[in-house]
Amino acid sequence: MALAVGVVGPEDLVQRVTAVGAPSGTTLVPLPYRHETEAVDLVRQAQGDVDAFLFTGVVPYTIATEAGAIDRPAMYVSYDGATLLRALVELLRLGHNVTQFSIDTLRRSEVLETLIEAKLPTDRIHVLPYRPGLTSDDIVSFHRTARDKHDTKVAISCLGSAFHLIENEMPSVRLAPSRYSIRSTLQALVLTTTGQHVGDAQVALGVIDLPEPDDALAADLITLGGSLAALPDGRHLVVTTRGLLEQATEQFSRMPLLDHLAARHSTAYVGFGIGRTAAEAEALARRAVGRAASIGTVAGVVSMSDDVEIVIEPTGDQALSVRGTESLPLLARRVGLNTQTLARMRELTATLPDGLTTQDVADHLAVQLRTARRVLKRLERAGLAAPTGTHQHGRTGRPPTVYLIRL
Repeated sequence: MALAVGVVGPEDLVQRVTAVGAPSGTTLVPLPYRHETEAVDLVRQAQGDVDAFLFTGVVPYTIATEAGAIDRPAMYVSYDGATLLRALVELLRLGHNVTQFSIDTLRRSEVLETLIEAKLPTDRIHVLPYRPGLTSDDIVSFHRTARDKHDTKVAISCLGSAFHLIENEMPSVRLAPSRYSIRSTLQALVLTTTGQHVGDAQVALGVIDLPEPDDALAADLITLGGSLAALPDGRHLVVTTRGLLEQATEQFSRMPLLDHLAARHSTAYVGFGIGRTAAEAEALARRAVGRAASIGTVAGVVSMSDDVEIVIEPTGDQALSVRGTESLPLLARRVGLNTQTLARMRELTATLPDGLTTQDVADHLAVQLRTARRVLKRLERAGLAAPTGTHQHGRTGRPPTVYLIRL
């Protein structure tokens, strides 16, 4: 199915995106503006011509979202730490002081982490993270204040309209998204859009950390039906959809990929993130692979946007025995619940073998209904619970769902 993706942003960044090119079967439709406030009208006018929108940054994406103009899949290209690092290297080459600067839009934690990794001081760095409602005038005022009150030497901006207002007043540099960020976001957007057409809308990004190169990795990932790319830090990025990931992992209960990697490497860590945007999914994937590294020599973790984290370990000698109390600690770690909660759920399942409801879980665990729902959802996503029907029992309103628990 051919897809048309509208690229929304300032003209130079739209050209940068279209120069990278689109995945096979996808057409990029340039939608440039002179000022980010034009993004809303551009999106509304183009809705009949495109299947999805790619924004060149978080600012126009947020403006269009806040205005309720987006009614189809949309993502924005993120400006990551690697983008900032390249800008700092260029500033150093030009002889600028990179220990005293002001920067907008990026998260403070991301800026400081990048500087610490580069062994640069952080005590004279001023950051203005982006938030909805922040205007180019606010950003310009921030850079001017940092210069006048804190003697910053360089202004770094992610917003073109702000950059053009300050570039003649002080040494300034404008961040632009990397080719890698553009390409990975485009791939994720295309997969998300295609998935939404078949009822599976969430994008899944994976990060694989191996101690050495692996020529067989691409073959291991065929079942995921996605694409594989190299990350700047030597790790690997996998782009797929939630539906394909669920199929390949049997509803997040096992991951054959781990067995293949364990046979070839001394250590192997796999982290998948499932989110509504590529930026969210990648952040969750990076968190997941970090968690996997803390578990053992070979491990996988799936992280989701609703704070669900499922641990998956290799089969074989390390396989979980679902029956028997000796499996509870490993099973609890995989599901993302503590051992005591899982033991209590096993008790409840023994008394209600034909199925239980959210209210049953809340009463037995002495927790609120929303906590009980979260417990059941984690069990369901780990393949240990399945809805089997509803119980009315003479009550009015929506009948409660009955879950069959396999512990």
